[in-house]
Amino acid sequence: MESKNIDANTSVFRWLDWPTIILYLILVVAGAVSIYAASYDFDRASMFDFAEFSGKQFLWIGLSVIIGCAILLFDYRIYETYAYPVYICVLLLMVVTIFVAPDIKGSRSWLVLGPVSLQPAEFGKFATALALAKLFSSYNFNLNQKLSNYFRAFIIIFIPVTLILLQHETGSALVYISLFFVLYREGMSGLVLFSALCAITYFVVAVKYVEPLLLGIPAGEFTVFCLIIAVFCCMLLFYCKDAIISRNVLIGFTASGVIVALLTMLGIKVPGTWFFIGMIVAALIYVSIAMYRHKIERYVVSIVFMVVSVMFLFSVNYVFGHILEPHQQMRIKVALGIVDDIRGVGYNVNQSKIAIGSGGMTGKGFLNGTQTKLKYVPEQHTDFIFCTIGEEEGFAGSSAVLLAFLALILRIIHIAERQRTAFGRVYAYCVVSYLIFHLCINIGMVIGLCPVIGIPLPFFSYGGSALWGFTILLFILLRIDASRKERRD
Repeated sequence: MESKNIDANTSVFRWLDWPTIILYLILVVAGAVSIYAASYDFDRASMFDFAEFSGKQFLWIGLSVIIGCAILLFDYRIYETYAYPVYICVLLLMVVTIFVAPDIKGSRSWLVLGPVSLQPAEFGKFATALALAKLFSSYNFNLNQKLSNYFRAFIIIFIPVTLILLQHETGSALVYISLFFVLYREGMSGLVLFSALCAITYFVVAVKYVEPLLLGIPAGEFTVFCLIIAVFCCMLLFYCKDAIISRNVLIGFTASGVIVALLTMLGIKVPGTWFFIGMIVAALIYVSIAMYRHKIERYVVSIVFMVVSVMFLFSVNYVFGHILEPHQQMRIKVALGIVDDIRGVGYNVNQSKIAIGSGGMTGKGFLNGTQTKLKYVPEQHTDFIFCTIGEEEGFAGSSAVLLAFLALILRIIHIAERQRTAFGRVYAYCVVSYLIFHLCINIGMVIGLCPVIGIPLPFFSYGGSALWGFTILLFILLRIDASRKERRD
């Protein structure tokens, strides 16, 4: 029996995807070195000094490697068998966190265990990925087979999202939304992602362009109405494949717009909101009457899409003004360029862009970044670690880091596509979805393209919870992937 276990463990390491492990080690070591550069002061303390952030990060890396090796030694079947119990245990830990975690900068997301602080939301990522993979690997499960399957998948995703929102940690909650890409890979209609893209576009345009007024309504609202009409016509043309109805609706909207423009030029005031609502209602009535000869379900989807889009537009101002916190509103305004608050909310991003821009092509050199050393950028060893890389290593170093991440992402996608089970494939796509979301949002907020929402850069930002969370995610995937060869042998 002992010899059999030794052979099994040997086969695990034999069939591991070593390129992924090498990329992981390169990223975590580069991350610790970057943390040393970000937190370095002029007393020249050692990079491995536990009194420094970099020394502590190397300790987290060492523990992460031990955790990773332990994960590889478990039987691969244990992760599928105990997926739901692990998910429930982590959810219970999140519930406990809401009540016992101390208030840190308005957030109750950290459990303080003596000298160590842990963020359960980071461990919720691999637990949710396991549960979602378990669901999709259930006997005869098909996402599009019945509506209840969608409901079950959404429940698995949104329970941790709700618990994290109750901890007042919006950034960590948004990460779980990336799992919708996994659902798309497993058969979810592209209309869902298209609707999400439209919603983001409508929100940004409506919030950003509040002036001037066009037909008595804000320019952003006017533009969104026009976008809704254009999308509706395109759906009639390409989704419903009905060029005649699409043409007639477009002609009707265009003619009505010309008439209203002429009336406005003549000094006759036209209530813009009611005008657009009237046009939309007329278009819906026309399409409802004309669609009876065709595949009704596609027209119904198009009509519902248009109605929901209009309802969403009317809810934007309420959500932005009443649901979002004042600091969240200000961060969005800064990111959209509505407000230029470089001494307040926009200070971090402004200093970060200065640091990255000052790095030029090749950077100022290791430990020679002035913005970094003089502590102009707050949180530069955590969420804003990328600005240190940009300043000291320049465009070349920043590109190298992004290329390393790209190589890891492409490798995980390759691993996902070669899985022989739905469990392995879905889990792998969960990992890559988390990774892409973290990378895009973190880099986006550091260079001012996204609002600052407190999402760390994987393997680079200081902190044990995030590093352990991504390590567990990745090494469970490596263990599942190695089982392909074991089963064949």
